[in-house]
Amino acid sequence: MTVIENEFLSVAIDTKGAQLSSLKNKETGVEHMWQADANVWAYHAPNLFPIVGQLINDELLVDGEKYSMKRHGFARQSDFILLESDGVSAAFSLPNCEKTLQVYPYKFDFQVLYTLIENSLRVTYKLINRDKKTIYFSVGGHPAFNVPFGPGESYEDYYVEFETQETLSTHLLSAEGLFNGETRPVEITNKKLPLTRDMFQADALVFKDMQSRLLTIKSEKHDRTLSVEFPHFNYVGLWAKPGADFLCIEPWLGCADSVGEAKDISQKEAIQKVAVGHVFEASYFISI
Repeated sequence: MTVIENEFLSVAIDTKGAQLSSLKNKETGVEHMWQADANVWAYHAPNLFPIVGQLINDELLVDGEKYSMKRHGFARQSDFILLESDGVSAAFSLPNCEKTLQVYPYKFDFQVLYTLIENSLRVTYKLINRDKKTIYFSVGGHPAFNVPFGPGESYEDYYVEFETQETLSTHLLSAEGLFNGETRPVEITNKKLPLTRDMFQADALVFKDMQSRLLTIKSEKHDRTLSVEFPHFNYVGLWAKPGADFLCIEPWLGCADSVGEAKDISQKEAIQKVAVGHVFEASYFISI
């Protein structure tokens, strides 16, 4: 476990998945990350690469070849290398290897970088193309934050505040986790989406076309907040295991397949690419 800290925050990152596993407010002592209860949901904040969401038949199609890949890709189950840590930042690397080439036919170095900036943690995804061809990929975050923040509070005391007033629709998922082509309106009032225990009974709320790039978890009972800012990410998922005491705010560059015929990775919705000799980089920020 690698620990970085400053006067505001103490952060711990596991080399397994380069996963953020602790984010503590040093003033209040509050732990803001879900502590991965295996009986509920056994992750803290998985990093999603090289896909986001579910593939048809768990198969990735690349240049006519099929490769076996589970939901959200292999990075979250992989052992990363700690490249460096200076006390307030840490960099982790997942280079391609024989095992990755069997399921994802590209030569790459996928890096996750954590940097403390006052009361914020910057999470940066970096993909270095080490191949002789364009690399196609998706990437995203899946951090789970404790809600409520402290004892004696209720989940229903909390809400998500959007950066701007939105007219929102969630894109619905099939039982297999594929987009089914249907949408459902999600009402927010005065930029507020109240949290309820049953709001994720039909899986995540997935927003593809909202304007806000900042979401804040707030309570009706106190003024402590946690926000996620994602200037580089076009899609966002909100999710919790129904009844669990957490909320995931998930910035995505990419998304699940839609019901129907599988598409080549280069034609997948919201797919990203990095050319030969180039580097991709995108960041999001968690602030308290």
